[in-house]
Amino acid sequence: MNPAPILQLRDVSKAYTGQGKQQAVLGGVNLSVNEGEFIAILGFSGTGKTTLISLLAGLIQPDSGQILVKGEVSNGPSAERGLVFQSYSLMPWLSVEGNVRLAVDAVHKSLDRKERRALTHATIDLVGLAHARERKPAQLSGGMRQRVAVARALAMRPEILLLDEPLSALDALTRARLQDEIERIRGQEKRTIVLVTNDVDEALLLADRIAVLQPDPAGSRIGHLFDVPLQRPRVRAALNHDPAYTALRNRIVACLDSLNRTRGVTIGEAVPSRTALPKVKPIQIARLPKAYTEASRSAVQRRYLELFNVSKTYPTRNGPLTVVQDFNLMMDRGEFVSLIGHSGCGKSTVLNMAAGLSSVSGGGIALDGHEIDSAGPDKGVVFQAPSLMPWLSARQNVSIGVERVYPHASAAERSDIVEYYLQRVGLGDSLNKLTSEMSSGMRQRVGIARAFALSPKLMLLDEPFGMLDSLTRWDLQNVLMEVWQRTQVTAICVTHDVDEAILLADRVVMMSNGPNATIGKILKIDLPRPRDRKALLEHPRFYAYREEVLQFLADYEHGAHLDAA
Repeated sequence: MNPAPILQLRDVSKAYTGQGKQQAVLGGVNLSVNEGEFIAILGFSGTGKTTLISLLAGLIQPDSGQILVKGEVSNGPSAERGLVFQSYSLMPWLSVEGNVRLAVDAVHKSLDRKERRALTHATIDLVGLAHARERKPAQLSGGMRQRVAVARALAMRPEILLLDEPLSALDALTRARLQDEIERIRGQEKRTIVLVTNDVDEALLLADRIAVLQPDPAGSRIGHLFDVPLQRPRVRAALNHDPAYTALRNRIVACLDSLNRTRGVTIGEAVPSRTALPKVKPIQIARLPKAYTEASRSAVQRRYLELFNVSKTYPTRNGPLTVVQDFNLMMDRGEFVSLIGHSGCGKSTVLNMAAGLSSVSGGGIALDGHEIDSAGPDKGVVFQAPSLMPWLSARQNVSIGVERVYPHASAAERSDIVEYYLQRVGLGDSLNKLTSEMSSGMRQRVGIARAFALSPKLMLLDEPFGMLDSLTRWDLQNVLMEVWQRTQVTAICVTHDVDEAILLADRVVMMSNGPNATIGKILKIDLPRPRDRKALLEHPRFYAYREEVLQFLADYEHGAHLDAA
């Protein structure tokens, strides 16, 4: 006879009321979690993942249905459920030990002072922060602060650990280390864990089962449940060779992509609310505007962009620090390069020098036969946050640059350029909408349209989708590929996402760790264009490319040096 699940959701529904209307968020969610099981929940932004985890934690109550913990109906939060949010919310005036001790003192009042201190230290040791016990949050990296949040939850000795996208704001290297930390805790502590994540690979690496939240106008529900029968321990690079892993990964990605293609309604979420991205309408302007094509002409095709022996050194109190050195790269006109490497390796530094936003300490950068010595509209830049004027509409934000770049074009031609690119990024119905009223994904679309509309000779993208969930990121990757395919602008994209790097690029340039970072390896991507994610996953060379990049990153994660790579 099987034991009763430790956690159950029975027809759980939740709605919110705003602006006089009720918006269904969850509609009839059913899920059973066994003791010691690791469940990962995937879903789009706005499908109610945070609402679901808050319900599981007892922070809010369902409108209908029941949540059972060990067979008893949950009526509020309890010490048996530990919760870690995406933001760590530490007390800045307390040390690591002080922050963890808060939870210990609040929950374990029956323990004496010595026992509480021992539990605090043991939990801090478990997450690898014994060396930083006396440090304040301001003295810690983002990854270390998130470890403190995990330690604080574990110190309560919960039977169930609830993790709400705890790693989504971290760089890839820190994220990998904390994934390993969570896996170690799962193995040693034998806790029941529910993880909300937007990362398919993270779910496959950690979970026993994966639940997919399916959006619906009547409220999201769990539409698909996937068993993950992969042997533990699961090693990232080794998984890439496992046919069971690749087959399951492709099934889950296809499922999410199918849901993404069919969603067409606005799905509610806890405050702040988010709006589903609009569908791309048919393009009224069939060709690139004439003023745009004239501005983008060049006689140079080969070696259009040259970075020769580029280095960047910053002065510090301990002497000069060389972040990047001997960086050499030549790109032909119309080539797309992805720049990948661990956090702190100098990717953004290279991009800023190519944009003319930062001076070159050594070597030189030439574009279209001219040395780059300052920023200008011939170099379009898209950052993580698009820095729009919130009081202006999408049309006005794009028009600001277009008015300056095309002074001799007619008003009608300039209007054509603005509308063409806003339509291309799927905002044809939102030309006059204020950007302050847009979702983060829609604002990034405006940023992409603005950059392309300037007819740049070089497009530079610095983690343009890094602050978005992976599903919205897929949408915008498709938008970017479609617009780039038409313009064929020379482009460099900095990313931490291996799949994104391969999907977008003609070549993937891998950087060694800093300081003194340089190019460690260049991988040519011989895949047909235009590219479709589903077809890409089924291409026989895709996983070989993926393995090569993952292996490079794994080598440098463990301290490899360029001469040993």
